[in-house]
Amino acid sequence: MSAVNVHTMSGSTDGSVDLDPQWFGVEPNTAVVHQVVTAQLAARRAGTQSTKTRAEVAGGGAKPWKQKGTGRARQGSIRAPHWRGGGVALGPKPRSYAQRTPKKMIRLALRSALSDRADEGRIVVLDQWDLPEPSTKAARQALAALGVDGRVLVVLEGDDRNAWLSMRNLPKVHLLEASQLNAHDVVASDWVVFTRATLPSGATQPTPSPQPQAHAALLERPHSEAVLSAGVAVPGVERRETAMDDADLPQREKPAPGQKRKAVRPEDRVKSVSDKDDPKFAAARRRAAREDALRAQLAAKRTDRVADEEAETDDGSTGGGFSFNDTSKGDPR
Repeated sequence: MSAVNVHTMSGSTDGSVDLDPQWFGVEPNTAVVHQVVTAQLAARRAGTQSTKTRAEVAGGGAKPWKQKGTGRARQGSIRAPHWRGGGVALGPKPRSYAQRTPKKMIRLALRSALSDRADEGRIVVLDQWDLPEPSTKAARQALAALGVDGRVLVVLEGDDRNAWLSMRNLPKVHLLEASQLNAHDVVASDWVVFTRATLPSGATQPTPSPQPQAHAALLERPHSEAVLSAGVAVPGVERRETAMDDADLPQREKPAPGQKRKAVRPEDRVKSVSDKDDPKFAAARRRAAREDALRAQLAAKRTDRVADEEAETDDGSTGGGFSFNDTSKGDPR
């Protein structure tokens, strides 16, 4: 395990720190670094290039001249690709250049890049950025005292406001949050400057400090009874259990052999007691009631029609049609 000195902003040494071999002691894999960096650069492309085909160019709807008899070559449109002002054949269209890169390859590329910089002795660890107020002059002097030149990658914490404001205008200095550390920025930089808090160590990459304001804003946001009773995890809000009886749950009877299972209507799909007052369930219940009423009317009409047909059959009426069995009028001949 290699060790590097920890410096202060004045350039003096303030102890040492061991570099984690999982991040700074692996064998650099050049092929993986190349593939990951290429994917990063490809994902930056906007992909908004576009050309018009012969179908998209204005004009060219009429045949320029007749097919035969002019002595000229036959043409169908003045917007064909070989015409001046015509459409472009096989031209570029908007597309995405993003490539899917496995997470293990991304981690290996980052560790390979950091290990390569560590082998060259271009990893600098600072105790902390002690800047009482934003000052670009003080940040420039601190980088000069550390002995870094050329392109410098400074890894900062997300809440170190003074450091961000002090170095954002320095040329050839790229600022990056610890959680956003990537292989391309490491490869493109001559020096990488960490602090004790942002130095990668362990099996995971360092993450920025949590923002308590976000949780406070979330606590101030109202939460419905349905969300709390459904067991949704809300930070800082205690989960409340809703007591439900067996009678509140829809009971589905087991169908008899040869019969289909009866479908559960939307109003029966009640997940909690508070959902009974939900407007969408009330609308579903009203719609189901209308459907049941209409179904009852159709069944009543069908019953009346069957009764009328049976009554006519009992009276012996045939509906006035001709029958070969009817001999009351004698021989039809």
